[in-house]
Amino acid sequence: MLRGRSEFRPGKYEANKPPTNPDCDAAAATKPAAAEFLPVQQLRHQQMLTRTRHRSALDKRREVRSSRRVAMAALAGAVIGGLAVYWNRRAKQAERENPPIGQFVSTREGPLHFIEQGSGEPSIVLLHGNGTMIEDFLASGVVDRLARSNRVVLFDRPGYGHSPRRRGRIWTARRHARVLAEAFARLGLVRPVVVGHSWATLVALVLGLDSPRRIRSLVLLSGYYNPTFRFDVLFLSPPGLPIIGPLLRWSVSPLIARIIYPAVLRRVFAPGRVSERFLAAFPRELALRPSQLAASGGATGLMIPSAALLRRRYNRLAVPAFVVAGTDDRIVDPVRQSVRLAREIPNGRLYLLPGCGHMLHHQAPDTVAGIIERASAIG
Repeated sequence: MLRGRSEFRPGKYEANKPPTNPDCDAAAATKPAAAEFLPVQQLRHQQMLTRTRHRSALDKRREVRSSRRVAMAALAGAVIGGLAVYWNRRAKQAERENPPIGQFVSTREGPLHFIEQGSGEPSIVLLHGNGTMIEDFLASGVVDRLARSNRVVLFDRPGYGHSPRRRGRIWTARRHARVLAEAFARLGLVRPVVVGHSWATLVALVLGLDSPRRIRSLVLLSGYYNPTFRFDVLFLSPPGLPIIGPLLRWSVSPLIARIIYPAVLRRVFAPGRVSERFLAAFPRELALRPSQLAASGGATGLMIPSAALLRRRYNRLAVPAFVVAGTDDRIVDPVRQSVRLAREIPNGRLYLLPGCGHMLHHQAPDTVAGIIERASAIG
């Protein structure tokens, strides 16, 4: 025996050993050496499968969303296309039911529809406002009185009534004036009296400022001359805008215009009632065509900047101007617009008609015709 070492006695430490499981021992004896790493590999494999399944689910959701978007876009395109076809048919029908009542004069920007009544000098030219056409002045009764002693010519401005206009151009008041000046020359209108209503007063002012020797005098009815913030510009100009404009005017704008049309008429004619002659003579469906909605929307959007550009030149207007406004106009403020203009222009004469609104040529046709006759008497 060796000293210092205790003799090993079986059973001395046996009691401290953990109990053994015969089944586990048997299974452990049969497992390979790498078996202890298998659960980690399975976990990684399961994680990869979970990620793959998650990505597949996301891809499927994206595909579903993409398919829905494509389907919605196709449906929207089909609806817009169907509406465009429908409104085009309505426009063609309106043009067949309301054919041109006058003649056409050629200009570099296309033909202009006009009618002519009466004879005698000086000639008087009547220019309608935004959204209307020749029939507006015809229904007022002003033409009948003026035509007794003067040659009276009424134009559908480009984009309105039966006067087409070219695309790709910004139809400012100056462009309208240039087209009309060319038409004046072709029709032999020498130094006419130019009468403009509402938006057309800007066109009349451009004619007077740019060609003072070719214009006898101006009569400006219910005009807008000084820039102000207007809510109606925000709501009425979109059909005339690029890109979004065509989508609107060939889809929802004609429908919206038909819904609000009666309310717009009541406001324009306020404080009086809408003229029965106007309702009978004015071709509503022509005014609600997509092409004319584009013209009206574009003119509405250009109203404020046009006035801002012209106001710098008012004090240089050499042509006599008769500024006429209704005291109860609910479309433009007569004090901020007409009264102010009459003070700024050198040869301005102001006429305020009590109780009249924006459509004063319908509410006081004899008075308006008398003012125009005074303007024609100027040499």
